[in-house]
Amino acid sequence: MKLVEKHTISENHSFYKEIDNLSFLSKNLYNQANYRVRQSFINEREYLNYNIIEKQLQNQTDYKALPAKVSQQILIQLDKNWKSFLASIKDYSDHSEKYSGRPKIPKYKKKLTGRNILIYTIQAISKKELKNGIVKLSGTNIKIKTDKNNIQQVRIIPGNREYIIEIVYEKEEIILNLNERHSSET
Repeated sequence: MKLVEKHTISENHSFYKEIDNLSFLSKNLYNQANYRVRQSFINEREYLNYNIIEKQLQNQTDYKALPAKVSQQILIQLDKNWKSFLASIKDYSDHSEKYSGRPKIPKYKKKLTGRNILIYTIQAISKKELKNGIVKLSGTNIKIKTDKNNIQQVRIIPGNREYIIEIVYEKEEIILNLNERHSSET
């Protein structure tokens, strides 16, 4: 099962400015990709999926501003938002009574105040540091102590003047059979 260890980074934390800048860069890439997808959808009635948009953007400044694995996760997030929108539109045309209005096209994040989630997969986390119980995010000075093993990813989620860092890790489920009687009780 997947579990999450959470860390709150408030405005006075030493990592706050760096995380805020990364989240701003994430928003820029999200908006640039969303612009291309929207224009294609509106003007050509063609949906640019993750593979197409990733190829178009991989040499762009906004894409290169973050580690490639992180930029890919931003584009995957946008792709999921669009696929959800497209599925909603299809369902709306068949069952409009389930909706309070027509589903809306994915919006842009605010230009100046907008921030976007960052996802660092295990490939974007220092394996050397991880062996010492420290999560170090690729291309950053951000280091977080953890005692968790089998880490899958780290998510940085923007909040109200704070960021939540979620360390997602896998833990084996232990199934307890509480109905089974011990032989000594019989």
